[in-house]
Amino acid sequence: MIGLGTIINTAAVVVGGIIGLLFGKLIPERIQKTLIMCNGICVMFIGVAGAMAKMLTLKDGAFDTQKSLLLVLAMVLGTIVGELVNLEKQITRFGDWLKKKTKSTQDNGFTDAFITASCTVCIGAMAIIGSINDAMFHDYSILIMKAIIDLVTICIMTCTLGKGAVFSAIPVFLFQGIVTVLAKLIMPVMTDLALADLSMVGSVLIFCVGLNLIRDKKIPVANMLPAILFAIVFSFIPGWN
Repeated sequence: MIGLGTIINTAAVVVGGIIGLLFGKLIPERIQKTLIMCNGICVMFIGVAGAMAKMLTLKDGAFDTQKSLLLVLAMVLGTIVGELVNLEKQITRFGDWLKKKTKSTQDNGFTDAFITASCTVCIGAMAIIGSINDAMFHDYSILIMKAIIDLVTICIMTCTLGKGAVFSAIPVFLFQGIVTVLAKLIMPVMTDLALADLSMVGSVLIFCVGLNLIRDKKIPVANMLPAILFAIVFSFIPGWN
């Protein structure tokens, strides 16, 4: 059964998108472009902060870097798998299908907006641990916090990127809903260490999403998503953390 937290989170994404659609037209194009850059920079810093929080430790009064090898291998292996499967292409096909179904064929940025927004709101430990807590303990406080963040984020993205961002509500509902349903199977696997490594790699991917917002040449973030799974696997191998 889908948890209340996921339903609230999905609704928040839709509401944020609707607000963006209603008021986005009132914002001049010049300001919209600047807002895209601003949003991209903020997303990048969120990603950097999340990754550094897991990678830096204070040792003898100085910062020490850890988990660098884990990060590199998880990203490389995850990207190889993602490229072989070509997740980006599959998600793009779904975005193009939505584009046709919503009669948005004139919106050239629809699919890009959908992919960018979906990666932003679905990647991260909050989505997973929040869904697990919702299912196991009926505690949806984490997903409520995520819902507020997502509402603001999708509102801005819809204003600047277009209505494709609104439909990121679909992967949010599906992803968090699946995690909720499978919570009893996932819970034993998601140790504190596994969550920390997931969060670190997820934060790097969030940084890549932000980078895509501020430059024309795009990083295929969707094809890097399997890196999160490798991060979880590596967390159970002695000597990696």
